[in-house]
Amino acid sequence: MTGGDPNRVIEAVWRIEAGRVIAGLARLVGDVGLAEELAQDALVIALEQWPQSGVPDNPGAWLMLTAKHRAIDLLRRRSRYEQKLEEVGRDQERRHADVDAEAALDDPFGDDVLRLLFTACHPILSTEGRLALTLRLLGGLSTEEIARAFLVPEPTVGQRIFRAKRTLSEKQIKIELPPPAEIPARLASVLEVIYLIFNEGYAATAGTDWMRPSLCEDALRLGRILVGLMPKETEVHGLVSLMELQMSRIAARTGPDGEPVLLLDQDRGRWDRLLIRRGLAALDRAESLGTLGPYGLQAALAACHARALAPEETDWERMAALYLVLGHVAPSPVVELNRAVAVSMAYGPARGLEIVEGLRAEKALRDYPQLPAVRGDLLARLGRTAEAGKEFERAAELTRNERERTLFRRRADALQPDK
Repeated sequence: MTGGDPNRVIEAVWRIEAGRVIAGLARLVGDVGLAEELAQDALVIALEQWPQSGVPDNPGAWLMLTAKHRAIDLLRRRSRYEQKLEEVGRDQERRHADVDAEAALDDPFGDDVLRLLFTACHPILSTEGRLALTLRLLGGLSTEEIARAFLVPEPTVGQRIFRAKRTLSEKQIKIELPPPAEIPARLASVLEVIYLIFNEGYAATAGTDWMRPSLCEDALRLGRILVGLMPKETEVHGLVSLMELQMSRIAARTGPDGEPVLLLDQDRGRWDRLLIRRGLAALDRAESLGTLGPYGLQAALAACHARALAPEETDWERMAALYLVLGHVAPSPVVELNRAVAVSMAYGPARGLEIVEGLRAEKALRDYPQLPAVRGDLLARLGRTAEAGKEFERAAELTRNERERTLFRRRADALQPDK
């Protein structure tokens, strides 16, 4: 690989290769924190050498080889090299007669990465810890980048990562795939983490940006890796389909000044048709593997929008039915709120408002800005403009995203009698 700014190349290579390097090291040294330190050592060496010597033709392999040598040196210094060599040999003797520790790191890419992904997303960790550790170990993001993405102080992210590593060490969590009986529950945790990362990028909960597309890209990359590692899991394909289809709209979700553009107002000519094709293909694969779960059902909902060349062509009746099924599979007030929107588009705002009124007492939606926003929209469509304006004002008070707040206030102002 030649040409370009070496530091930018190193950053790009690290983002792609970090997970594989750390995963391979983790299996050898048996500790996630130590594996990351060794991988970081290799990165530092690259930052020192590549600007002078040039970027290697295969930079990922260079990082892996350098990190492997550091790991083996460390094991020697700790007088555990022979022990580790014997352990690796016993694990591999059925397939290979003569294996050393360095060669053991060359196991198939997927095995190591999958082990690391399940470890970083272990349910014993807090949600915040799982998110931060996954982005750090498998996303190749620095603590600063994670902090900036989630709008929290850098020391806070550092503490989350530190506590997550310490918990894994103290609880003696092995870097391995869970037993077959535990995989469904553990896989659910992995999928949850990936989608939480994606959602924070797709609709930022706070700050000045409506979206943070780089987080969506990180999540989608993790999802695609997972598909390659677990190709027979329906929900893995479902999640990737959902992310592909939602991400296809990103270019159309903001106006010239970064202001939000709502779904029905978007220029669908700006939707990414390649991502849509990929998303629909992933949905087909999910459906061919079995009954759709929560992610697959959400992907089917997103597909209704993707297949409609214009808002009026959307199959709202199908969407209302899909939300009903999703509500049974994964009950949630938010799902019911979304069903209200689909019902209102299929059968009229009055029908949708009936559902919304039943949700106003839900504690989970008490501070959720989308509840008054949806109610405001339905009231406006019914001609109850004064009430609608108050609902949008309430939504503006609740949201922590500045772009969304501006949108809600504009909706409220537009409903004032003198406007």
